[in-house]
Amino acid sequence: MLGFTRYVSRTGPAKATFVGGLRRQRERRSGFNPHGQLVKALKADIAFRTGGSYLGGVVDVVKDRWKPLYGALRSGARTYLASLGDPQQVDLAQTREAIAAVGPLAVKINPHFGLRFADGRREAVRLHFDEAPPSPEITTAMLHLMARHMDQILPNAEPVLVDLRRGTTHRIDPSARPADIESWLAGEAAAFTAMWSTTTPPAA
Repeated sequence: MLGFTRYVSRTGPAKATFVGGLRRQRERRSGFNPHGQLVKALKADIAFRTGGSYLGGVVDVVKDRWKPLYGALRSGARTYLASLGDPQQVDLAQTREAIAAVGPLAVKINPHFGLRFADGRREAVRLHFDEAPPSPEITTAMLHLMARHMDQILPNAEPVLVDLRRGTTHRIDPSARPADIESWLAGEAAAFTAMWSTTTPPAA
């Protein structure tokens, strides 16, 4: 989902360049996730109702090369944590992955975690770590894909995208037309698939 939603936010030749980069990354079997320990710390603070103490210490335990990244993300993560309200009123909820068929493309839908509030609300949370805020295209695509498969991911939950550097939460635009989004994503998926095929090296 991350690769596809980043693709749809690009225009012109940048789309082909991005797909080519993804293809090379797949061939090298690279793709290490540098944010894993930060996500674990945030989830621990939610689960144990520790008010940010795990986030406070996580910068000290990561490798030196990741300390600037974690330092940049920690403030926004704390802002997001505070925005959840009374820690006693929110718990983690188990989410499941789903596979979305978007035109000819299979897209894995994988929120980072789920939330269950004391008033009965549920949220499936996807985190955005990039230095730039999520574009409208990324936000629309991610939220729509999660909403479309929420019965599998976390029944009766609302999808949210959290811009972790700024601690802000994005939700589905109620004025958006799902049919229009479906048509747009199907077209983007067809183009993505075509570009991916053209970047595939010939068989040895």
